[in-house]
Amino acid sequence: MFSPSLLLLLLLLAERAIIKEPRAAEQMETVEKKQTQTAIMDSELSEQIKAATKDSHVRAENTELMLSYQRGRVSLQQYQLLLCSLYKIYEALEEALDTNASHDAVAPIYFPQELARLESIGKDLAYFYGQSWREKLTVPAATLRYAQRLREVGRDHPEYLVAHAYTRYLGDLSGGQVLGRITQKSLGLKSGEGLSFFSFPGVSSPNLFKQLYRSRMNSVELTEEQRSGVLQEAVTAFELNIQVFNELQESLSGPSDTDNEMRQRHTQCKHNSSTTTTTTTTDDEACEGLQSSSSLMPRFLRTLLGVFVVLAVGMAYAF
Repeated sequence: MFSPSLLLLLLLLAERAIIKEPRAAEQMETVEKKQTQTAIMDSELSEQIKAATKDSHVRAENTELMLSYQRGRVSLQQYQLLLCSLYKIYEALEEALDTNASHDAVAPIYFPQELARLESIGKDLAYFYGQSWREKLTVPAATLRYAQRLREVGRDHPEYLVAHAYTRYLGDLSGGQVLGRITQKSLGLKSGEGLSFFSFPGVSSPNLFKQLYRSRMNSVELTEEQRSGVLQEAVTAFELNIQVFNELQESLSGPSDTDNEMRQRHTQCKHNSSTTTTTTTTDDEACEGLQSSSSLMPRFLRTLLGVFVVLAVGMAYAF
């Protein structure tokens, strides 16, 4: 038999082992986290950004607006308002890049001829809204916050533009072709007009260009503090995009029947323009009114206007 003193000693040892076990697990977890962080910091900048934004990337892809794209359910309203927001975002981004084109961190990734989007977006907006499209731009508060952040970065931390340019340009270049086809099919834009945003005529091979871009970005020399700031800014860029997507979707409350009716009326107007002069004028005015109102009026008023125009155009055909 064991003596009382030996039993007591065994109990004390067992108790210490039980207490130490969770501490050991916590220590192992801490070590693993440090190893992961070290691996990220030791890799190239493009890989670091990819690792740092992994969770944010998944969240962005699963916003309602992006899911609508993936399902091929893009409404005219969604696309028009998205273009309005993209214009404001790229206006601020490209202004900051142009201003800091000679900065040591910006110069290697400055490709205005190949990547600039502002002019292309302007062409798309002119197609949908007419030549006075600048007066009809409407954007949510999240878009203004995004643009403001880009201007702050351009003024105070130009090296952070590396994160914003990478997030926007390479994202658009990677998914542009697929999203362009989805948009064209969903909205029935057979001529390709209104889709300039998705086109990169200065990039003959997207894959090769992306390799070049990553190589240039990885060559940027940053201090440890600057690198950490760039990684955090990349996460911020994704969060700002998510906020824009969510607020755009909230302002729309999803596709409406009026969108489909408007697209059908727009197509019908073009078809009838070759057979009738008097009716064409009435129909074109109706289409233009509906198209502009899709992003500038509350949903209820848009619906009433849609009903009114349909009735008016129907009467024009009858007489």
